[in-house]
Amino acid sequence: MAVKETTTKKTQEKDRAKAEVRKAVSKEKQLNVRLVRSLIGHPKKHREVVKGLGLRRVNSEVTRKDCPEIWGMIKKVPHLVEVKEMDKK
Repeated sequence: MAVKETTTKKTQEKDRAKAEVRKAVSKEKQLNVRLVRSLIGHPKKHREVVKGLGLRRVNSEVTRKDCPEIWGMIKKVPHLVEVKEMDKK
């Protein structure tokens, strides 16, 4: 009785492709976003954008991937946040 191979060539190719995508994603630029001003007295939409970025308190920092969606959120509240671009190695 022969043992049946559990991985076929197609699944091996898919696994290689997934590994390549992971490598490409890991080399993406990252953004370090920091809340530098208080949200008191600002419109509710601004508070929601800051919350969506993952920031909670003044001087809290989060790291997000560099993508158009994140930049759109940052451009809504540039007076409240500080952004540093970082290369992920």
